[in-house]
Amino acid sequence: MIQDWQNKRVTVMGLGGFGGGVGVTRWLAAAGAKIVVTDKAPAEKLRNSLDQIADLHLPLHLDGHDARDFRDTDLVIVNPAVPETSEYLQLARDAGVPITTEINLFVERCPARCVGITGSVGKSTVTAMIGKVLDEGTKARRPGGTEGRVWVGGNIGRSLLEGLGRITADDIVVLELSSFQLQRTPAVGWSPHVAVVTNITPNHLDWHGSFEAYVAAKLNLVRFQQPGDVVVIQDVPKLRRMLAPLVSDRPGIWRYGLDGDVPFAALDGDDRRLRWEKLKLPVPGRHNRENAAAALTVAQALGVPGEIALSALATFEALPHRLQRVAERDGVTYYNDSKSTTPEAAVTALRAIDAPLLVILGGYDKGSDLRPVAEQAARRTRFAACIGKTGPGLAQLVQAAGGDAAVFPDLRAAVRACRERARPGDVVLLSPACASWDQFVDYRARGDLFTKLARGDDT
Repeated sequence: MIQDWQNKRVTVMGLGGFGGGVGVTRWLAAAGAKIVVTDKAPAEKLRNSLDQIADLHLPLHLDGHDARDFRDTDLVIVNPAVPETSEYLQLARDAGVPITTEINLFVERCPARCVGITGSVGKSTVTAMIGKVLDEGTKARRPGGTEGRVWVGGNIGRSLLEGLGRITADDIVVLELSSFQLQRTPAVGWSPHVAVVTNITPNHLDWHGSFEAYVAAKLNLVRFQQPGDVVVIQDVPKLRRMLAPLVSDRPGIWRYGLDGDVPFAALDGDDRRLRWEKLKLPVPGRHNRENAAAALTVAQALGVPGEIALSALATFEALPHRLQRVAERDGVTYYNDSKSTTPEAAVTALRAIDAPLLVILGGYDKGSDLRPVAEQAARRTRFAACIGKTGPGLAQLVQAAGGDAAVFPDLRAAVRACRERARPGDVVLLSPACASWDQFVDYRARGDLFTKLARGDDT
């Protein structure tokens, strides 16, 4: 592990349009490294990120990579979304140049206990809920003090590297971890003190190559845990079977779920269930009560009193682009669920809204089976507006299942069609079930446009 970065040559591969490489770049610059930033995208698509490192005056190799940056360097730090098959990563390997990631740099150096969360659906919300209940728990133990802080980051959008010097052994770090990030954590042999696995269903198969490879990446979360570490998993037989080979001898396995609508937790080997009947949650949907059950279980495992955890969740607000209520116009309510990039996520959203529904589906084709969401849309909605590369196929599937659907050229046209068909009391839901890359930079850009259109700005 590099301790002295002074004059070390480092290539940061993948700055990202939304700042994914900004945190590690600034941290390395402060440590004295000699950095080259490279990205396949041109400068105009990286403007937001470039503005955040402009004061560093670094060499930038954009709109493509230079082989020399991968051969003539001391270290390559790769963006998690770059596949292992990249020819430039192979150049680094052939030259004997080590490769790491921002998250690996952080966890190697982090002195605090970590709670790591992964899952195909819901991991961001679970991460935010856990951060909130643990923060309230630590505040209760340290009135007026600063020790025992809670830090939330990882895939949820914040690099914690720049805060590393302020994180202590008394703190707790809560990390959302994607399959892309977990793909490379075996390189440092790391798993968190508390590992939370919400669910594992097919996703990112275009990147991982197979469901088995995707599962293997997810399970890296628990692969290197030590005696005394804790596993928290949703009480689903299929998920428990997936984890069994890695955690069957682990004494600290907590299972969580719902009894009806009541969250519960149970410690493996104990027939008793801890139930939180007094949970009041302001965000809709059974899935969010399951998310709350995960957060309450982690709170229990880490000693946060139940009444404090329940009080924290009573004021929890939906994260942006995750079943977020964004507008009400003419008696019609609009929900932005643009982060719904899998069929399972969209099915969950369709089930969460207890009102007549019109839904917007479709986007980039990741190779997922879209029949379940189409069948749910046919049963649950009055109309499905379908967009993007998957739009025509989705519309056909909805119609074949007995639903009403049509194809539209873009999101603007789809929102307009839903508004024309909606009646007072209806809900218009953007829950695409697909990624956004065919028409948008990412899901945030898609959700921002939907929010703007829902609020009446059609310009």
